[in-house]
Amino acid sequence: MAIHQPAHRRSLFHLPSSRRTRAATGPEADVSVGAGTRTAQAYVLASARVLMGFIFLWAFLDKTFGLGYSTASGKGWIDGASPTEGFLGHVAVGPMESTFHAWAGAAWADWLFMLGLLGIGVALTAGVALRPAALAGTLMMALMWVAEWPPAQHLSDGSASMSTNPFADYHLVYAVLLIALAAVPAGGVFGLGRLWAGLPVVRDHEWLR
Repeated sequence: MAIHQPAHRRSLFHLPSSRRTRAATGPEADVSVGAGTRTAQAYVLASARVLMGFIFLWAFLDKTFGLGYSTASGKGWIDGASPTEGFLGHVAVGPMESTFHAWAGAAWADWLFMLGLLGIGVALTAGVALRPAALAGTLMMALMWVAEWPPAQHLSDGSASMSTNPFADYHLVYAVLLIALAAVPAGGVFGLGRLWAGLPVVRDHEWLR
């Protein structure tokens, strides 16, 4: 007995029709892809901003309270120790070696350094005042780069400097990232950037954004 198959039997697998394919590759699809790319970039930059902010905030907290990481317990700022004396006092190379030794432990240097760490960390984490934060952070990173002076192969006493790169180190990477985050700007996602930009004083003074 002959079995007649239906002329238009439905298949378990459906290929998209050419009409639907053409519709999905039109201008609307290009706009959707572009928006998705911008959204992904915004989240990546916001994540980098928050992580960078935590680097500065953690340095402030550890040096203030002596949390037992880079700053030993009982050696924090609140315990009377100087947050700059240990680093600047042990600079052993570079054109500003004697200058850094003179600054080490000075009250004004301690306050500027700690307020810089706190201000930059809060600004980055909150996504506000990224341009002032980038300026202050870049200056701080430049001074720390000079203090370590990566171009030198030997320290002042003749011992090897153990420099891993004569130019590009993490201080320069941090500085470039700070400038990039301020230029984008990257405070609108995971932050208060849009609210900050809407404040009258910020609208009147673009450098505060």
